[in-house]
Amino acid sequence: MAAFDLVVRGGEVVTATDRTVCDVGVRDGKIAALGQGLDAGAREIDAAGKLVMPGGIDSHCHIEQVSGMGVMCADDFHSGTVAAAFGGTTTIIPFAAQHRGQSAAAVVKDYRERGDAKAVIDYAVHLIITDPTEQVLGQELPALIRDGYTSFKVYMTYDGTKLDDYQMLEVLATARREGALTMIHAENWDMIRWLAQRLIDGGNRAPVYHGVSHAEVAEGEATHRAIALGRLLDTPLLIVHVSAEEAMEEIRMAQAKGLKVYGETCPQYLFLTLDDLDREGMEGAMFCCSPPPRDKAGQKAIWHGIQTGIFQVVSSDHAPYRFDETGKLKAGPNPSFKEIANGVPGIELRLPMLFSEGVGKGRIDIHRFVDITSTAHAKIYGLYPRKGTIAVGTDADMAIWDPERKVTVTADMLHDNTGYTPYEGMELTGWPVQVVSRGRVVVEDGELHAEQGSGIFQPCDKPESAKPLGRVQRELDPKRNFGANLLF
Repeated sequence: MAAFDLVVRGGEVVTATDRTVCDVGVRDGKIAALGQGLDAGAREIDAAGKLVMPGGIDSHCHIEQVSGMGVMCADDFHSGTVAAAFGGTTTIIPFAAQHRGQSAAAVVKDYRERGDAKAVIDYAVHLIITDPTEQVLGQELPALIRDGYTSFKVYMTYDGTKLDDYQMLEVLATARREGALTMIHAENWDMIRWLAQRLIDGGNRAPVYHGVSHAEVAEGEATHRAIALGRLLDTPLLIVHVSAEEAMEEIRMAQAKGLKVYGETCPQYLFLTLDDLDREGMEGAMFCCSPPPRDKAGQKAIWHGIQTGIFQVVSSDHAPYRFDETGKLKAGPNPSFKEIANGVPGIELRLPMLFSEGVGKGRIDIHRFVDITSTAHAKIYGLYPRKGTIAVGTDADMAIWDPERKVTVTADMLHDNTGYTPYEGMELTGWPVQVVSRGRVVVEDGELHAEQGSGIFQPCDKPESAKPLGRVQRELDPKRNFGANLLF
C-alpha cells in the first residue's frame, strides 16, 4: 500500500513566508508530510521546475446572485467554481444576498442548497445585509455567525441596498458584539445620483459617464465616514474594491492610527482605465463596474497600496453579466449608463494577471503574491490555517504553476459563462497547470476532473480580524467617545 494518496514531487514550494524545493505528501485530503525523497504515493505529480503554491482564495465574488437591479449574474456555482479552479483558486467566498423584506436565514439556506449541489471546489459564504431589522440583527445574524457565516457586507450606495449611517451603526454594533467582520462598499450615493441626474439631463448617456458619475471624491468621503462609524464603536471593518487613491489614503491614515481597518482592491483597478468605458457604441458597457476604473496614475497608486501593505487582499469582485439582454443590456440595446448592469468578470484571471504583472514585472515578490491572493484571505475571514498555506495538517489545496508558460488571453479559453473578458489580448507569463483541492487533482492538462457538488462548504471561525483592539476603553475619555463604552 502506498504511503500517500498523492505526492507532488520536486517542486519549489512557496508560501507567504518561505520557499524550498521539496515533496508534498497528501493523505485523506490533508498535507501529511513535507520533505525530500518521500515514500511513493498512489498518484504522483512531477513538479520539477515548477512552483507549488497554496490554492488561491477569492474572498469577493458574486456567484448565482441576483443584483440590486434584479439581474441574475451569468455564473452559477458550477460555472463559477470551474472558472475559479482553472485559474488556480481552490476556495471562493461569494455572497448570500438578502434583499429587503427577506429573511437572512432563508436566503442562506437557499444559497447553501445551490452551492452544495453545484460547486466543484470548496466555498464559504459571506452575507449581504440590506434590511437590518430587529429580527435579523437580534436573532438571525447571531445564529448565522455561530454557524460559520462570520462576515457580512453592507452598502453605502444604490437605492435598493443602501443603509443610512444609523443602520450602519446597528450592523457594526452587532458585528462587534458577536465577533463578525463587516465589509463595506463605500461610495457616497447622494453625490453619485446628483452627478448622474445632471449628466442624464444634459444628454450624456454613454457608458463612460458611469465612471464620471462615480467620482473619486465620493469614494473617498464614504470611506472616511465608514471608518469614523467603525471607530465610534471600536469595530474592525474591511473596505472592499478600493479604486481611488483618496479612499486608499483614508485607509492608510486609519491604519497609521492603529485602527483595525483592512483594505481590498481588485484587478480591474490595476489593468483597466476609464478610457475602456469610452469605447465605441455600447462596447464600454462591458467595462462598467462600481467603483469604476480610474486612470493610469490611479493604477500606479493602487499598485503602491499593494506594495506597502495598505491592501491586505486582492479579490476578483467577479460580477459576471453577459453582453446581451440577459445582462448588461437588459434595459435594451442602448441603455443609459444608469441602466447598465454593474460588474466585470475576472475570477479565472485574477491569479495569472497578478503573477505575470506583479511578480513577473518585479512589482511584488512571490511571497507577497501568495499572501494577497490566499493566505491573508484565510486569516482575515477565519479559514486559517485550514486554508491559505502549505503545511502539515492543512487542507491539500495547491496550484502547481509553470512560471514560464506564456498565454494570450481570449474569451473562448476561459470557463465562466460571461461570453467576454475585459482583458482580451493581454499577454501573460506564468499559469497554473495543475490544481489540487483537498488532495483531488481537479484541473490537469486543460481538463476538469471534478464533479458538480464535490466542493464542500467551509464554515468560518470567528476571525482574529474581527476582534476589536479595545483602544476606545483604554485610551479615550468615555465622555469623548461614549458610543462603545456605553454599549460594550
